[in-house]
Amino acid sequence: MKNPILILLCLVICSVAAPILITAVSYNETELSSSNKVTVAKADKEENKADNKTDVKSEKILNLETVNKESPKIDIYNHKLGKYQKIDLEEYLSGVLAGEMSPDFDIEALRAQAIAARTYVMYKMDRPYPSRHKKAVVCTDFKHCQEYKSYSELQKINGKEWMKSRYSKIQEAVKSTKGQIIAYDDKAILPLYFSTSSGKTENSEEVFSASYPYLKSVDSPYDKISPKFISKMSMSNKEFVNSIKRANGSISLSELNLENQISVVEKSKGGAVDKIKIGNKTFAGTEIRTIFGLNSANFEIVFNGENLEFNVKGYGHGVGMSQWGAEGMAKDGSKYYEILSHYYSDTSIKDIY
Repeated sequence: MKNPILILLCLVICSVAAPILITAVSYNETELSSSNKVTVAKADKEENKADNKTDVKSEKILNLETVNKESPKIDIYNHKLGKYQKIDLEEYLSGVLAGEMSPDFDIEALRAQAIAARTYVMYKMDRPYPSRHKKAVVCTDFKHCQEYKSYSELQKINGKEWMKSRYSKIQEAVKSTKGQIIAYDDKAILPLYFSTSSGKTENSEEVFSASYPYLKSVDSPYDKISPKFISKMSMSNKEFVNSIKRANGSISLSELNLENQISVVEKSKGGAVDKIKIGNKTFAGTEIRTIFGLNSANFEIVFNGENLEFNVKGYGHGVGMSQWGAEGMAKDGSKYYEILSHYYSDTSIKDIY
């Protein structure tokens, strides 16, 4: 027979130890469970943050109402051939892109340019055709509409290997944005673009006297990568005076003490010369750009005795999208719709076919 005292002692120990053990196990499970919940919650939060960031960046694309129709055919006037042609719009855009932007540019910059070129056509379709080509929405002359080169032209100029390696990239930029345009109030905008800004783009009304709510001055910090960001032009004081007098015969201007006869009256928001007084006349900065063939109206004049020098920033009119600015944004990770949204204020991407 077992010792009753020993049995009683064991029962007492078990009755005391069991709750402690259960509590300890329960506490550890609760602590572990709580810890896991915190860790999972933190992970979920971080994942959600990442997802939200992606959603914001892709919002214009994700929310884009896509349309799947055949691309339209448009009438163009080929000024090189002197005749009208009917061509598929997407095919036309590949020829425009090849003429307006280097295929060495980032694909996102090329996509932005493709959409701008497509938008230009759609904008022109809603307006009377110009007298220069009454039967066509656009012509192939970059001085009037957009640069355009046909497939055969490009192959003749660049060769078959270029067409295979470079033109295919241009076609991809057009194909991947099929039917997309830039819209303001649900209508195609006037998508002005140019080569290189001075670090800021210009308000449309300060360059062309027409105000558009989406063509506003914005920062464009990447343009410094452009080979045309800075340019210079030197001439004698005599050459300067003669050029000004040819443009305005009634001006009173002497090459002697020339520095004291010239002063900038007003600058645009983008930094270009808006008005400049020369002698007894006031000129627009764009006039001076035209007279001397400067790359832009963003210039300063440095005097050095009998000579002077124009120091110029940027290349082009400065309104809308800077192509080199777009390239810089693309290289820094921006998507084409972010580039377009930056340069064309308060606009959206719309798919029309």
